[in-house]
Amino acid sequence: MGKLGNGMILSVVVALLATVMTGCGPTIKQTGKASYYAGKFIGRKTANGETFRKRKLTAASKTIPFGTHVKVKNLKNGKTVKVRINDRGPFVPGRIIDLSWKAAKKLDMLSDGVVPVQIKYKKH
Repeated sequence: MGKLGNGMILSVVVALLATVMTGCGPTIKQTGKASYYAGKFIGRKTANGETFRKRKLTAASKTIPFGTHVKVKNLKNGKTVKVRINDRGPFVPGRIIDLSWKAAKKLDMLSDGVVPVQIKYKKH
């Protein structure tokens, strides 16, 4: 095998697999309030340039990078949904995420409007 032995190659493969399996950074958790948006925003451009679609599993965050996948847990009923960040907001104190209508429906929060949530995502 030349200058690299089987042990060295195995070590490199194990290190690469460990990196892929654990993601690229630490898991971030936040607790706060979630709201949802639809209505007048349907068809408008989001902050990353996409067209807002209420039936997509997307969300807005003030600080989480675009494209990040976030697991959102409704702390009132334990339901969860995974969304992709494609917009900025919410701009209401105490709220940490604004969800699309479809994400809010999956969390069973449409009638409440605002619910306590925990969000989790991997930091890039």
